[in-house]
Amino acid sequence: MLEIAIYAAVILMCAAIIWVYIRKLKKESMDVGRKIVVARELGIHEPVSLYPSINEDICIQSGACYMACPEKEIIGIRNGRATLINASRCVGHGACFHACPVEAITLKIGTEKRGVDLPHVSQDFETNVKGIYIAGELGGMGLIKNSVEQGRQAAENVFKSLDKGHHAEYDLAIIGAGPAGISASLQAKILGMRAITLEQDSLGGTVFSFPRAKVVMTAPMDLPGHGKVKLYQTSKGELLSLWNEVLKKNDITIRENQKVESIEPDNGNFNITTAKGDRYTAHRVIIAIGRRGSPRKLGVKGENLEKVAYKVLEPEHITDQDILVVGGGDSAIESALLLAGNNRVTLSYRSEKFSRLKPLNNQNIEAAIAEKKLTVLFESNVAEIDQNHIQMYLKSGEKITIPNDLVYIFAGGELPTQFLQNAGIMISKRFNYTMKSHKK
Repeated sequence: MLEIAIYAAVILMCAAIIWVYIRKLKKESMDVGRKIVVARELGIHEPVSLYPSINEDICIQSGACYMACPEKEIIGIRNGRATLINASRCVGHGACFHACPVEAITLKIGTEKRGVDLPHVSQDFETNVKGIYIAGELGGMGLIKNSVEQGRQAAENVFKSLDKGHHAEYDLAIIGAGPAGISASLQAKILGMRAITLEQDSLGGTVFSFPRAKVVMTAPMDLPGHGKVKLYQTSKGELLSLWNEVLKKNDITIRENQKVESIEPDNGNFNITTAKGDRYTAHRVIIAIGRRGSPRKLGVKGENLEKVAYKVLEPEHITDQDILVVGGGDSAIESALLLAGNNRVTLSYRSEKFSRLKPLNNQNIEAAIAEKKLTVLFESNVAEIDQNHIQMYLKSGEKITIPNDLVYIFAGGELPTQFLQNAGIMISKRFNYTMKSHKK
């Protein structure tokens, strides 16, 4: 009788544990389902850049993917399988891909309906033009950690491909001094290559154009010539200081304000010409300029005025100005908020609501609007810019004029298609394209 009672108690206890577990899973699934509904309503459910694609037939619900994600709430567990929630907020860390124990995740870019223009790049980062390599954001794999790793690998592959008898001035020309370009420059130095690095603006590339106080999200990475760098949240200034320190230690000079206009093949080498008319010859080339290296223009009258810019470098020095910020992404929001404290800021966005913001930026802009720290014009477009005013089109069709001293445009960047095609590099629109990544 006692044994029956013990067995019954054990069975009831197991049943209770299973019931609690199933109830917990059901609640989590319902919570994730609600989040997906909200994400769809906010327009943040569809991916806009690199994102994880989950094979539900392989997924074992380890939870490693969503616990590894630095952005949080990109992935959730629904019906016992990982699923995407706020896909458009994914910025391509790839941490979920590396964390999955059963390789149920691949990294993709573009959806079945929305294609992305990408250059043809092999596993070794070489394009269809022998001797020209592409590393970093331009090839579809963004973020600092990813770009640093690609820059290092591309430089290693260049070293393996060098012809010892070439007569070019340099073994390698690196175009762009962002994360990928800096990493490639450091690795080239370690390998003993004669290399030159040309940057159209300043050291840091896209990172340099961030506002000074912007927090750069990254992750531990191996920086050639320095070793392990453990950064999770750091300012733009701190990151640039680190790069300057490492480059100085390795005796590398970046040639800034040298925008490359053309790359022409010449009997196994390449002739490189800059906008200033300087010419260089290199046996191999790594292009690491990033997709946002060339800001997208609005194409309106007056956009060439000196008061129009595409980045905010020192917002703390700008005071008592009538400012228009154009755009609805994180960079536009962060810049508008930084400028709003000491200026009269108007934010113009062509859509009816913000849809791809990081949660903190979304909270901050909503608070600023509620506190009337700045003016937001949704569904508006710039019609014309003059020295003291801006003419805007509103949703109603009305054309208004507002006073203006400065304009900052954050309309994204354009793939430098013409530049690449002139060099012979093939570009294709990719739909639902699986990126070539490797587990460490």
